[in-house]
Amino acid sequence: MAELYSERCTACRRDSPHVTGDEISELHPTVDEWDLIDESGIPKLDRQFKFNNFVNALAFTNALGELAETEGHHPRLTTEWGRVTVTWWTHKIRNLHRNDFIMAAKTDQLYGQSAAHAD
Repeated sequence: MAELYSERCTACRRDSPHVTGDEISELHPTVDEWDLIDESGIPKLDRQFKFNNFVNALAFTNALGELAETEGHHPRLTTEWGRVTVTWWTHKIRNLHRNDFIMAAKTDQLYGQSAAHAD
């Protein structure tokens, strides 16, 4: 499979298909640090990223916001001192779409490029 982070998000409509169980089994191992969670019956990808301070956490939040805007796909972001929690799901279909896995992979890549995160 091609690296997910190199793919682009596709525009979703309300009738766009969500990923199947088989697709989740294929895609989730490529972003294995992300938790599959359920919030009010909506499956989501969730991960917490650690940083040395608030400034670095905020810089990551802003960089991820720019990436999300470029891709036209936006996460829930919670920025706190020393950490950023990112949650991906496709709002229009109230489910997971391939775009969410693509953006999780892009988020991981962005975090890996950040020299200011906590190990």
